[in-house]
Amino acid sequence: MSRICKWYAVCPIKRFCEEGKLEWRWVREYCKGNYMNCVRYKMEEEGIPHPDSMLPDGRIRGSLK
Repeated sequence: MSRICKWYAVCPIKRFCEEGKLEWRWVREYCKGNYMNCVRYKMEEEGIPHPDSMLPDGRIRGSLK
């Protein structure tokens, strides 16, 4: 049974993949995989602001808008 991050529906990572700006592997590995290792997930849970351009591994990809 697949576990999906509770933030997936509103996460910009999903939108960036749908727009072709980001590889779907991010969704497979984090959003629909081990989302507990996602830096974005951890920050969201702690109420810490983070940019939409932050990847699940914590790196910032400036080209994402």
